[in-house]
Amino acid sequence: MAWSQDEEWMLAQIEQHLVDDDPRLVARLESFNERARRSEERAEGRSAGRTPRRSTVIILISWFLIATLVATLLILVLREAATLA
Repeated sequence: MAWSQDEEWMLAQIEQHLVDDDPRLVARLESFNERARRSEERAEGRSAGRTPRRSTVIILISWFLIATLVATLLILVLREAATLA
């Protein structure tokens, strides 16, 4: 539903009065809009095949190192058990 010209004019007047009366509010709203825009761009970028975040890579490497450590310890325990038997 489109706004009438009178409604658009009244909204423009209200906006102008807010800008004149409270510049800090305007700055906060602009900052919020910028953050929301960047967040939307990031969300779109992830779905478009972007590279994984650094934290994801660190988690994957950590899991790989833990799995390697567990496998190494298991091999050492099995070798020790084989030599004792």
